Amino acid sequence: MKRLLDNPGSLENLLQPETVLERKLLSTAEFRHGLLWGEPRFGHPEGKVALHVREVLDNIDLIPRLPDEQREQLRLIAFAHDTFKYAEDRTRPRDWKKHHGHLARRFMTSYTSDQVVLDVIETHDDAYYAWLAVRHEPLPGEQGKSLDDLLARMGYCMQMYYLFFKCDTQTGDKTQAPLKWFEREALGIEVVAIRQFAG
Repeated sequence: MKRLLDNPGSLENLLQPETVLERKLLSTAEFRHGLLWGEPRFGHPEGKVALHVREVLDNIDLIPRLPDEQREQLRLIAFAHDTFKYAEDRTRPRDWKKHHGHLARRFMTSYTSDQVVLDVIETHDDAYYAWLAVRHEPLPGEQGKSLDDLLARMGYCMQMYYLFFKCDTQTGDKTQAPLKWFEREALGIEVVAIRQFAG
């Protein structure tokens, strides 16, 4: 799979853009740079962001009875959600305005006004951080994320948030504990099975 990124047009061949907007994003130098960033690491043994995005897109295609409009939204979220990891500020204490989700949202406001897409892109890791917060005390000077805050903000589109979180979490060698916790704790979501995942 990694060899797919060695040739001109490789991102297009790998990600198979389906809409004018997806094609436009892949023609943008800054966006392409972000998709080609990354080395193998825990949670992302595939390395490059584009390879992770391909896995998320494959999971989206496995969601049963997914309406076309929601599939298009989820694909757009998948394209953008991790593409600005290369620009993220990782200093401590954490400045959430410099998190890659926030950076991706800011970039995507030039391409879409879809509030669901923008909000899920920005908060896509917040369920994971909320899970961490119930397991560990936040580091000094840091404010953790909470499930209550996430539900309050994303309640209007919680099923879409959940579907993306599931598609994103069932990739690479990510731990599945945060997803199982979220499926138990996030009231009102309809739990779906998209595939058996051993990660």
